[in-house]
Amino acid sequence: MTEFHLLSAAGVLYLGCFFAYAVLFFKREPSSRFAFAIQLVICAALLLQGAALVLRTVATGHAPFTNMYESLVFFSWCLAFAWLCAEQWIGLARLGFLMMALTVAVLMYAFSHDASVKPLMPALQSNWLVLHVTTCFLSYGAFAVSFVTSIVFLSPAAKKVSTPEKLDLLIYKLILFGFPMLTLGIASGAVWANDAWGVYWSWDPKETWALITWLIYALYLHLRLMQGWTGRRLAWVAFAGFLSVLFTYLGVAYLLPGLHSYA
Repeated sequence: MTEFHLLSAAGVLYLGCFFAYAVLFFKREPSSRFAFAIQLVICAALLLQGAALVLRTVATGHAPFTNMYESLVFFSWCLAFAWLCAEQWIGLARLGFLMMALTVAVLMYAFSHDASVKPLMPALQSNWLVLHVTTCFLSYGAFAVSFVTSIVFLSPAAKKVSTPEKLDLLIYKLILFGFPMLTLGIASGAVWANDAWGVYWSWDPKETWALITWLIYALYLHLRLMQGWTGRRLAWVAFAGFLSVLFTYLGVAYLLPGLHSYA
């Protein structure tokens, strides 16, 4: 199978999971066996998408994270993976249809970009590429699930999904995982920048917004751990954090020229 066929098959499976989770959302008592079956399908989709990323790596000769098409494909993989882990942690299957909708949307958006193989820019020819991008996108995946959970928490549908305590705990656990990943991603990016451009930090728009995102999630953890905040006002901080993630990832790439414009 080609890369496109593998990604298309993964997309079809994610879409099927979206409809299956939608059925679970409207059932009075969600079936644990049905939820487990959906998880198995997500695992199959992750394997197919992972195989596509491997094929891309073989075709290009480098890690498949160097342009918008590749990063969106990897981002959608991270979204599904983060959701799978989150469901194992706390078992809120009724959130699944929102996460699958987001995963499918990102993958479809990837297909709208140029997928041709092009020579690698000199700045991207670094061993730091894999560590920097992988840690950043794993954090983005975790923050995306926390974002979706915060939306549900703040909506009238929250009681149908779970108790406020469980939703609040899931947001916290996801940010507790994502924050050190983002920290490592920023730190490795700084070392990479020094190798590529001779400076650890240049206040490039991408760097600046990555720092803003880091500060928002640092504020979340400070307010929860040091100030004892929980509930709706803390969910708003998680909500704002992912908006900053989206601007760091997409907004900067399209709107603010800088050293990271190739992304």
